Amino acid sequence: MNVEIFKKFDFFTGVPDSLLKPLCDWLQSEYGDQPKKHITAANEGNAVAIAAGYHLATGKVPVVYLQNSGIGNIANPVASLTSEKVYGLPMLFVVGWRGEPGVADEPQHAFQGEITIQQLEAMGIATHILDKNSTEEEFAKKMLEFEALFAQGKSAAFVVRKGALSFSGDAPPKPKIQGAEMLREDILKHIVKVAKDDITVATTGKAARELFEIRKQNGQTHERDFLTVGSMGHCSSIALGIALHNPNKRVWIIDGDGSALMHMGAMATIGAAAPKNLIHIIINNASHESVGDMPTIAGNIDFDKIAINLGYAMAKSISNQSELNEALKAASNSGQLSLLEIKSAVGSRADLGRPTISPAENKEGFMTALQKS
Repeated sequence: MNVEIFKKFDFFTGVPDSLLKPLCDWLQSEYGDQPKKHITAANEGNAVAIAAGYHLATGKVPVVYLQNSGIGNIANPVASLTSEKVYGLPMLFVVGWRGEPGVADEPQHAFQGEITIQQLEAMGIATHILDKNSTEEEFAKKMLEFEALFAQGKSAAFVVRKGALSFSGDAPPKPKIQGAEMLREDILKHIVKVAKDDITVATTGKAARELFEIRKQNGQTHERDFLTVGSMGHCSSIALGIALHNPNKRVWIIDGDGSALMHMGAMATIGAAAPKNLIHIIINNASHESVGDMPTIAGNIDFDKIAINLGYAMAKSISNQSELNEALKAASNSGQLSLLEIKSAVGSRADLGRPTISPAENKEGFMTALQKS
């Protein structure tokens, strides 16, 4: 079903998802940098709040798109703000159904996939599933039902299976930070070389996958790496908890720009706690690369300046390989809370694999290694 069926709506906001890539590509192609029409939000809760403001200003129904992993982020504003039992601010959710029961997917999506429909309906959001066989007629009929709910201040959701949506136009160009030529995997190889046997906490997505494969290529074990395969935006907080309670070992955070933006308040918490053994790396390619290359706003953000203002003792932004090793060594030897923003180009190997150990195996090996250290 062509995503242009959503053209009847005037405003869209959300966080990209691979199953919703046709919708995201269409929005980027159709609206580009028109924030009155489309905003890629920092997190899904932000998107609901932005959509609420749109409805208050116009009286119209907005569209909020998200992967089902983001349902947790919308729970608070939906339950305490937009619900018909509070303000009654209607919106249409478009939710990518990762981890659907019976459909093979990554382990972090399994439980979320099982409870997706129940979560939405528990929040008073009516649901309808779209799949490859859905028709425009079916969509139009369901929209009539949803519009009756919208008139009552209620919300509704289309839950989207893989392949349900299509976009016939050209894909928008990939995001690019001026002067950034290094690829994330090459950056990670340099980090691994400098970090040696330190502890590493990697964010969800391709960063964790590349780190896993680099260890394999080096003949190294994975026991000192915590691979945050889900829970986007929380790897830095996980690392903070580890660093504070393992003060004799350096802890490296391998973060991404989308992840850092999603729960940016974590940087303030880290800065206030100021563990001297924590090194926060943000690999910034201004892209939600792992779910289809939709741009973030990070191309216009100075993470290093933000970090200093939030209490990090040392912070630097670099974009070329000649500065990379020197900056990594300086952070490693600083003995104080440090941040490096490393600007990167978008791109990864076509044959990039996925971790071959389960989250439970990763946890057990990691905790055993921590106790030994």
